[in-house]
Amino acid sequence: MEEMKELFYRDPYCRTFEAQVLSCEKGKHGWDVVLDDTAFYPEGGGQPADHGTLGGAAVQDVHRRDGVIVHETDRPLPVGETVQGTIDWTRRFDHMQQHSGEHIVSGLIHRKFGWDNVGFHLGETVVIDFNGPLTWEDALTVEAEANAVIYDNRETVITCPSKEELAALPYRSKKELTGTVRIVEFPGADLCACCGTHVARTGEIGAVKILSLMHHRGGVRLEMLCGRRAMARLDAVYDDDSTAARSLSVPAGETAAAVEKEKGELAALKQRLGAVQQKYFRLLAAQLPQEGLAVAVERDLSPWELRKGAEALAESGKAAAYLLLAGEGETRDYILISASQDVRPLGRALNERLHGRGGGRDAVQGRFSAPEEEILRTAAELAPQYLRKDQP
Repeated sequence: MEEMKELFYRDPYCRTFEAQVLSCEKGKHGWDVVLDDTAFYPEGGGQPADHGTLGGAAVQDVHRRDGVIVHETDRPLPVGETVQGTIDWTRRFDHMQQHSGEHIVSGLIHRKFGWDNVGFHLGETVVIDFNGPLTWEDALTVEAEANAVIYDNRETVITCPSKEELAALPYRSKKELTGTVRIVEFPGADLCACCGTHVARTGEIGAVKILSLMHHRGGVRLEMLCGRRAMARLDAVYDDDSTAARSLSVPAGETAAAVEKEKGELAALKQRLGAVQQKYFRLLAAQLPQEGLAVAVERDLSPWELRKGAEALAESGKAAAYLLLAGEGETRDYILISASQDVRPLGRALNERLHGRGGGRDAVQGRFSAPEEEILRTAAELAPQYLRKDQP
């Protein structure tokens, strides 16, 4: 049985250590420092690098280059001297929780469904890609089983087996491995080759919470959180639910039903409002000019209301075409419509003169970037050139 030599492997819970500076050179992002030993984990295997301080300098990133661990610091360190390193433990432990939780979930999915983890990214959330399908119910079942493993507080087993021992192990790996292979086992859940740092016992993960599941490249992409991050997200969701519950005058936990009720009432209200608006626009059509281009200005209309209002004008009015404007200021939403004529040529001409954007087939809808007075003047000027006078 072989051993991994770096301090972050020998003691992943080491927060403070001393090491000798072997080299220090100016790099692209500060100073590149190499030590004779280090507790700083270098980015790799989907796990971000550790941060912290080294001899009073800030460690901004850590990478493994050509087999050597390089610490990117914000100032130079004296070569040959012994310096103290301090790990940002909150960051490190968070990464250990997320990475360990990812192993358990990936291992369980592999055992239950046979799918491989083909992508892993630890950013704001833990994102895992699998090469086969899962349903949301499948994901929730795996979540419950993963949390059962966590609550059981099983000891994590990490070994570096010999070549012969490795050949006999049914471990997960994304690629063929050579040299020293580090095997991380969460008993009853996962056996995987991995170079990351992990918790000593599953209970330290705290909890796993799956957030989303979506189809991705013939398989699925799963998003999840573990430990403190999961708790923080659930706290935020609880706070939002409590706020919504107070607004809806219902107990916390009953907001979903209350929201559905509100949605139904809002839909009915919108339907009644739509009917009233249709009546209003039919009355408005009777007051507008009965020939040429009739222009109406309404300040507070959504794009959908703008469309429905214009359709009501075209249906009940007798003008050749209707231009309905909404909004205020230097930009105005508009729709140009006619029950009998092709208004697209006029729409293109108005867009060109009024710095507008928009289009359509049965009507031209978009936005002008011009003051209201200029829009009205330009519409009156251009309309006779594009609209026929022979109306039915």
